[in-house]
Amino acid sequence: MTPTELIEKLHAWDAVLLAGRLLLSLIFVHEGFELATHFEGAEKAMAALGIGTPLLVATIALQLGAGLSVAFGILARLGAVGLGLFCLMTASLFHTNFASQNELLHFEKDLAVAGGMFILALSGSGRLSVDRVLVGMMKGRAAKGVGRPFTTHS
Repeated sequence: MTPTELIEKLHAWDAVLLAGRLLLSLIFVHEGFELATHFEGAEKAMAALGIGTPLLVATIALQLGAGLSVAFGILARLGAVGLGLFCLMTASLFHTNFASQNELLHFEKDLAVAGGMFILALSGSGRLSVDRVLVGMMKGRAAKGVGRPFTTHS
């Protein structure tokens, strides 16, 4: 048995997608939670960078909302695209001082995470996701005729 056949037999593909989703989302959920729980400090730090409170609130909402969507597999493709674009914007707006090794590292990290998010957006969240469960439930309901509009038979 080839490694590919073994992976398919064990459904390891879905476990790897789940692990990847959790690893990719961790940084966003953590950072969003930190910004939200230390809002006043974050607000001052962002103001020093010229970023107002509305954009800070939007950033927190994106990081938590899209981060959790990726983690749980609820509209994960949409969450992944949003976070991928967020990473590209963050890299291009805040990490372009390539004379600093630290800034270059952050720039490259943001590009790498964006790439991972775009790959996830293309591949989808796999079988181990809330979306998959919801689709299965909806198909089951449709097969039973639950939720269909009332029709008369002549």
